[in-house]
Amino acid sequence: MIPRINPIAPRLRWDVLSSSDIERIHEATLQILEGVGIRFPSARALDILESNGCTVDRQSETARLPRTIVMDAVARVPEQYLLAGRDPACDMIIDRAHCYLSNDGSGVFVYDHHTGEKRPSTKADAATSARFVDALPNVSYYWGPVVTSQDVPPASKALHDSEAVLTNTSKHYQAVTTVGERPARLLVEMAAAIVGGTAELRRRPIISFMQCAVDPLGHDGPNLEANLVAAEHGLASGFMPMPLMAGTGPATMAGNLVVQNAEALSGVVLLELAFPGCPAFFAGAPSAMDLKTGGYTAGPEDYLLAAGATQLAHFYGVPMAMGTMATSAKEPDWQAAVDDSLSTFASVMTCADMMNGCGLLNGSKILSYPHLVMESEIYGIVQKVAAGVVVDDDTLAVDLIAKVGPNGTYLSEKHTRRHMKDIWRPTVWDRTPYDVWLSGGKKGALDKATTIADDILANHRPEPLPDDVVAELARIVAGADAELAAP
Repeated sequence: MIPRINPIAPRLRWDVLSSSDIERIHEATLQILEGVGIRFPSARALDILESNGCTVDRQSETARLPRTIVMDAVARVPEQYLLAGRDPACDMIIDRAHCYLSNDGSGVFVYDHHTGEKRPSTKADAATSARFVDALPNVSYYWGPVVTSQDVPPASKALHDSEAVLTNTSKHYQAVTTVGERPARLLVEMAAAIVGGTAELRRRPIISFMQCAVDPLGHDGPNLEANLVAAEHGLASGFMPMPLMAGTGPATMAGNLVVQNAEALSGVVLLELAFPGCPAFFAGAPSAMDLKTGGYTAGPEDYLLAAGATQLAHFYGVPMAMGTMATSAKEPDWQAAVDDSLSTFASVMTCADMMNGCGLLNGSKILSYPHLVMESEIYGIVQKVAAGVVVDDDTLAVDLIAKVGPNGTYLSEKHTRRHMKDIWRPTVWDRTPYDVWLSGGKKGALDKATTIADDILANHRPEPLPDDVVAELARIVAGADAELAAP
């Protein structure tokens, strides 16, 4: 039976920062938090910080966080916690020992892989993307939405996004576009309607929240309010800094990691001061600015920054949700493959707990389903590499080697049959002989991925919600339209 989700438990690790490097970045981070502070443009957030001993400047909306408060607060993050699926087979244990891949999020275009055209995304696309992710075991949870609902009122768009997602996948849903206290409470109400109340949602949290920070050294008010609602209900949440070297962060990788670390850490501190022991995580997508184009690079610095930021999160005993894949390539080509492979390697080999994610091109703007299928294969390749080489009596096979001897074959041996499924086999990677490839029309990975994508789009049906729950979600969204989007 094919598993519903397929996390990676890497045996190999890659440390890009030494223990002394981590200590120096940690110390620099505390100096910034204590001496410069972080902007929290939310009266509620500032009240929480001030009442817990932080120095608050109401005019600039900044708070300086003493190191003792920072370290005491971050120590309250649980060692492990559950991100539940509506289907228990999709449950994820966040324990700093497993890596879970999601799709990418917040795209605004869909690429038609048959016509080659791109078009603005709709609510129907958000629903289809959730159904597609539901079919892929290598994509453990849904993040986003992948593409946003641009055909609904902007003020209630996040609730439309969530309705589309929650009705089309039974995997865990991590919301990214739900900002502000009221939309967050409505999303909690939707999730509670699915599981049977807020108490059950706390026990089996089928949703979590992630918000972006505002680089450098700041947060967004509605984002803060939304994550505080999540923490209030025992739902995991975190903040994603995205500092760009030479832009919103220093031009050096170490300096950029200080900015990344300060922002992610300050968000967790706020949540733990407000609701001690709530599940929380660091997030990040640090990168570098291309000084010719002004865009972000998606290059070697990204992979090192991702690995370093993940090491820092785990230094504090906090899980990491790391921006992974999200290539800047415009189509699923050589550049996309190189970028996605190295990015996934960096995240997995430092054991990023959550990896966001696959499916989008052009810097997280354009959804391509064949591209998502090929990225799923990249994940599988990295999973095999991260497992390393197992050396024991059985794998050494000394007796078997002696039995077969010179000029023999291992093909018919029981040992081979026992281990043959351990050998990685591709889904879209082409290994056909040249003549077969030629006579078959020179079809490669993209052709195979397109066929798989078309089959999923045509045939996969997720586990449905009961009709009364579907009606309740529609009622909540209609109420959001009336309340939030009224003229």
